[in-house]
Amino acid sequence: MNHAQLTALGRALRVLGEHGDALTGDTPDAKLHEVKDDLRRALDLLEESVSAAAPTTRCAEHPQGPVDKSAPDLCLLCETRRRAARRSEFAGAPRPAVAGEGAGASMSRYGVRADRPQPQQRWLPEAWNGREWELCGTPRRDRREAELYIAAQRRGSRPAMAYRLVHEFTDYEVLRVWGNPVHVDVEPLGNL
Repeated sequence: MNHAQLTALGRALRVLGEHGDALTGDTPDAKLHEVKDDLRRALDLLEESVSAAAPTTRCAEHPQGPVDKSAPDLCLLCETRRRAARRSEFAGAPRPAVAGEGAGASMSRYGVRADRPQPQQRWLPEAWNGREWELCGTPRRDRREAELYIAAQRRGSRPAMAYRLVHEFTDYEVLRVWGNPVHVDVEPLGNL
């Protein structure tokens, strides 16, 4: 949408807003026909301004993507990713019988430890922003891929002062640090 289209559409919508404020129960038909004409004019301007097709999904990442009617956002690509995550979370393998579990054992409403999915291990690339460590990229499932990502960030046009790779698996463990994180005071003259 260019500036002229934006200006014309804004003006037409403001006129419609004024019509809406002036409507009452005894508004004459001539005024209603004028509102109808202004409404058509605004719709025509909007039709000229829209350059892309209407989105097929409610997904911000894939608005024109394939549709899955059962997905909450109608996006087949995101729903496939969610299904794969759920499948890998439970691994689909039947649980072996545990000693002590018999026909008389009561089921806990929270389940037993063997029913819970195994924790997922991930490698988190983090950058030092001058005050604290912050996540600088998508958590990776492969350590080598995470290290290659950090190496690419260090070679980039605006590298951070320092990077580190954190291993997440039920707890966090710093694996490697690149650079020296120095605390930078955001206030001028050291907060004097």
